[in-house]
Amino acid sequence: MKKAIIGFILLAAVVAAGFWYTNKDGGEVGSVYRFVSVERGNLESVVSATGSLGAVTTVQVGTQVSGKVDRIFVDFNDRVRRGQLLARIDTTLLVSAIKDAGAGLDRTKAQLLQAERELERVTDLFDKKFVAETEFNTAVYNRDIANAQLLQAEISLERAQQNLSYATIYSPIDGVVIERNVDAGQTVAASLSAPQLFLIANDLSKMQILAAVDESDIGMISDGQSARFTVQAYPDEQFYGRVRQVRMQSTVQENVVNYTVVVDVDNTDGRLLPGMTAVIEFLVDAADDVLMVPNAALRFRPTASMFQQLRARMESSRPSRPDSAGRESNGQSGGESAARPSGRPGGEGGNPFAGGFGGNSNRVLIWYLDEEGQLAATSARTGITDGASTEIEGDGLEDGLDVIAGVTETASNGSSNPFQSSNQGRRRFGAF
Repeated sequence: MKKAIIGFILLAAVVAAGFWYTNKDGGEVGSVYRFVSVERGNLESVVSATGSLGAVTTVQVGTQVSGKVDRIFVDFNDRVRRGQLLARIDTTLLVSAIKDAGAGLDRTKAQLLQAERELERVTDLFDKKFVAETEFNTAVYNRDIANAQLLQAEISLERAQQNLSYATIYSPIDGVVIERNVDAGQTVAASLSAPQLFLIANDLSKMQILAAVDESDIGMISDGQSARFTVQAYPDEQFYGRVRQVRMQSTVQENVVNYTVVVDVDNTDGRLLPGMTAVIEFLVDAADDVLMVPNAALRFRPTASMFQQLRARMESSRPSRPDSAGRESNGQSGGESAARPSGRPGGEGGNPFAGGFGGNSNRVLIWYLDEEGQLAATSARTGITDGASTEIEGDGLEDGLDVIAGVTETASNGSSNPFQSSNQGRRRFGAF
């Protein structure tokens, strides 16, 4: 039992010593800083979206006649040429329809011949005044009707012959069969709409991505813009494309407005397949060999004690000057607060609290520890961002500089107790 108590005391001593050492390095009694580093490198601003790969041109091959599929001559992934035979519908009923239409045509021809003979007989009698004009007109009418019926019978025969030709399915384009929706022996019905038998892609060496881009980002996308993407089949490899079209038609899904962006993709090696999901990044802007800092440093908000410490340090560094009464003054007059600085470390213009808090939205205040371990701040200008890091430019900023991204402040009396409740003895400040 005694050994356990001794071990617990030693552990407490080590934790307390480590906590005091961390506070010592932090530059402010009772504060522990979390740092991130300024780095130099390349930065890209992108818009992310998802989409699906597909062929640039696809043709749905169907049938205009109903019947049973007699034979199928191609399968999935087969390359076909224009005019190549794909499938054949059973022609038994279609041949019968042709025979029926032919018989009807012969019947109407006989009726026309009879009508013309009757008209010839009535005309001869009408010329001799042996029949009334009404009978003559009836004979003319019957001849005209027979002519119309003959034309109708000829059209019916042509339709039956055309339907027979539709029973043989040919490829309309050169391409690859990517879908086959029927099997031999299956019955297809074309009474309401043409059923799809095959889906043929024209050329899979050139593909496209239909990407859904949010309305808040669509303004940054334009024709000819570069894009890169990944697919799950090759997660460690990036592919590239170029924006061909930004479609004006919008779609609404779960109250989110999206626009379709068409991206052309080269697929000469044939590794990309139709239907693959692509995670796309549209390149909006890029900057090479620039200083950048993690965004946590830009979101950081200093504590009140940090402001007070920096103001006190700056006021102490001001040269004294005599006031109107002949006394030396450090810059305070009357009720004016001494915490209003006239200069800043590494800054421009003298006020470290200008920039990043209103005015120009691309100005921020960066906090860090100087070479003496003292708290310092400098105003900086931000550039493009990739969502994790942001381009930054300002006096005193250099590659490898550790800047403050978060702070934990202890009780104001300066004492730190690592075993004290976090709600009573420690408060968290800044961005974590």
